[in-house]
Amino acid sequence: MSLAPKNKSWKPSAQLSELRLRADVLNNIRAFFAARHVLEVETPLMCSTSVTDPFIESIPASYQSHPHQATVTYYLQTSPEYAMKRLLAADSGSIFQLCKSFRQGEQGRLHNPEFTMLEWYRIGFDHLQLMHEVDELLQLILRTQSADRITYQELFFHHLNLDAFTASLDDLRACAKANNLNTHDDINDRDTWLNLLLTHCIEPKLGPERPCMIYDFPASQSALARINADGKTAARFEVYYHGMELANGFHELQNADEQRRRFELNNKKREAEHLKQMPIDELFLQSLANGFPDCAGVALGVDRLVMLAAGKNCIQDVISFDISRV
Repeated sequence: MSLAPKNKSWKPSAQLSELRLRADVLNNIRAFFAARHVLEVETPLMCSTSVTDPFIESIPASYQSHPHQATVTYYLQTSPEYAMKRLLAADSGSIFQLCKSFRQGEQGRLHNPEFTMLEWYRIGFDHLQLMHEVDELLQLILRTQSADRITYQELFFHHLNLDAFTASLDDLRACAKANNLNTHDDINDRDTWLNLLLTHCIEPKLGPERPCMIYDFPASQSALARINADGKTAARFEVYYHGMELANGFHELQNADEQRRRFELNNKKREAEHLKQMPIDELFLQSLANGFPDCAGVALGVDRLVMLAAGKNCIQDVISFDISRV
């Protein structure tokens, strides 16, 4: 006889009315892409590699192909990005996916370790064109007004009177202190300071009435985006609404050698932070080297999208069973 874990409820964390709304949102997303002839795909949620990003931790999964064989470590995917890009390199054309993604340490009002992501890629788009399509989707689902657009540099000038591209470490520390952001003064990485200032001092003020799209991030924060012609900015954007991040998109990098260099740099940063170094996805790099199409892609948090559509303040209110009930 099995016993239910103590302090856990069998009941759903969301009301049925919110789950019906969630179903409507998913149907509307699929209709949005069907009207644009974008193919829906599915890719594996468990893979032998995962992201090297030092700010994202993957959840390992043990696998045995046979009871008497050694256990192999796989990873639950933090997003379907690498596998979808392999499809793009195989001439899939524009694609989208609605799927579960998984990340360590993601628990709170806006986080759950298992969450739903919408990711899509548009052949022949740059990041500015994709921003427009994201805006169209938000207007459909959330009935929003057209989004505001502002560059990363303009954003920091506007909210903190700071030039994010030229500010010294001392300038960044002083700005954090002036805005009552309590951190360790021994942080010596500019991007860490910029991320802290963005998430703690700027993000809560973004998009109170309409979505806000920030674009042209510093080149040092390019992730998987290409670098713009100015050499200083990355063709990357993020979308915020009601003080929270909804989406992150790129004009996608096509250079396999540059992508490998970034993965290796990430692992060096992980080592410096005493984090486990992650295996590099060689299959993904092979797909880039084989000939990757000119495209832009974006990942959007569906649980947050439904939360906004439902007028809720916590994503647990729109998930059938959050981590506390499984």
